[in-house]
Amino acid sequence: MLAGAALAGAAPAGAAPAGRRLAPGVTYRHFDIDAAAGTARAHLLTVDLADPQVHVDLLYPGAVAARATVSRLADSAGAVAGVNGDFFDITETQHPGLEATGAAVGPAVADGQVLKAAVPKGQRFGPALPPGTTTRDVFGVGTDRRARLDRLSLSGSVGTPEGQLPLKGLNQYALPVDSVGAFTARWGSASRVRAVCGTDTERAAPCSDDTYEVRVRGGRVVSATGAPGSGSIPADTTVLLGREEGARQLRKLSVGDPVDVKHTLVAASSGVPYSFAIGGFPILRDGSPLSGLDDGTSAVRTVVGYKGGGQQMLLLALDGSAKYRGGLTVAEEAETMRSLGATAAFNLDGGGSTELVARDTDDRAVTVRNHPSGGAERPVPNGIGVFSAA
Repeated sequence: MLAGAALAGAAPAGAAPAGRRLAPGVTYRHFDIDAAAGTARAHLLTVDLADPQVHVDLLYPGAVAARATVSRLADSAGAVAGVNGDFFDITETQHPGLEATGAAVGPAVADGQVLKAAVPKGQRFGPALPPGTTTRDVFGVGTDRRARLDRLSLSGSVGTPEGQLPLKGLNQYALPVDSVGAFTARWGSASRVRAVCGTDTERAAPCSDDTYEVRVRGGRVVSATGAPGSGSIPADTTVLLGREEGARQLRKLSVGDPVDVKHTLVAASSGVPYSFAIGGFPILRDGSPLSGLDDGTSAVRTVVGYKGGGQQMLLLALDGSAKYRGGLTVAEEAETMRSLGATAAFNLDGGGSTELVARDTDDRAVTVRNHPSGGAERPVPNGIGVFSAA
C-alpha cells in the first residue's frame, strides 16, 4: 500500500463491512480511506457478473451528443445502481461562440451496439493519460459476461466511384486533421461544427475553414454543403463530414453518386464481442498499478475494476462533501482498488461528475449515495448501469 492510502480499519456507522444487498448479486457499502490529502470516503458497489439475474450496460440519454444526470439515466433505464462514466466535451471557452457537444471522449458500446469511436488524444478532456495509454482504451463486459480492459479502434471506409476513402471518425466531437468522419442518428441533434475544430495535438487550435459535408441515403449522395450542419439525422441517413484533405475528397462526389459507408470497432485483445464498453483510462492491470500514475494531484474520483477473472465488478465513487473533498491521487486510487482485491481498474471522470446512485429493494427510484462536489448532480453523457432481473 502507498503511505497515506490505507483503508480505515472500521466501517463507518451504518455500513456493514460486507455491504448491504440491493438486489441479487449487487451490494453497496461505504468506508473511509486514509489518504495523503486527508480522509476520503468511498462508496462501493460490488456486482457479481456470474449471477444470471445481473447484468451491466451503458447508461446514456439516447444520443451521443446529449447529457443527463446519473440518477435520471439510471431511473429511465430501470437500473438498480450506477456511476458516472467517461470524460467529455464539457466546455468550449477555447472556441468562442461554439457550444459544447457534451459528447464523451472514448469509444462507447451499448447493448452490443457501437455508438461512437474515440477522439484524437490531443482533443481529450481530463487529466494527463498515463504513459502508453490512449483515448481508445476501454473498460467493457463481453457477451461471456466477463469484465476486461481492452482497446477499441475504429475500422471504416467510404466506398466512392473513385475508390475507397478511410473513415477516421464515428459520432465523435473531434475528427483527426485531413480526415472524413461519419455521423449517424445515434449522434443526436447537436451541431457538427465542433468536429472540425482543434487539431490532433492541440484542442484549442482554431476551427478549420476547409470543410465539406455530404448526406448519404439509400447508398447514394442526396445533398452536399460546404459547412458542418446540425439537427437530427434520420435513421436511414449517414452524414459524412470532411476537413482539409478529407473535404477535398468529398468534394469529388456529386448528388446521385453511389457511396458505401462501413464502420466497426475492432478490439485489440478480446475475441469476445462486447455487450458494453466505455472510455476512460486504465490504472491497474494484472494486479499492478501502471507505471507513471500521477501521485501528486488529489481529487474526487470514480473508478471501475474487476476481480475473479472478470466475474466480479467493483464500482467506486468518492464523496465530494467538504469533509472528504481532498480525495485521492490516481496512484492512491489504483492502490485502493488493489487493496479491495481488484486485478484491473479503470479511471472514469471525476470532480463534479463523480456520482454513485442506488436504490434499495423496495424503492422505486435511485438515490445519490455520495455528495457531488459541485453541490448538485452534473449532467453527463454516459455512465455504467447495474441491472437486476429480480
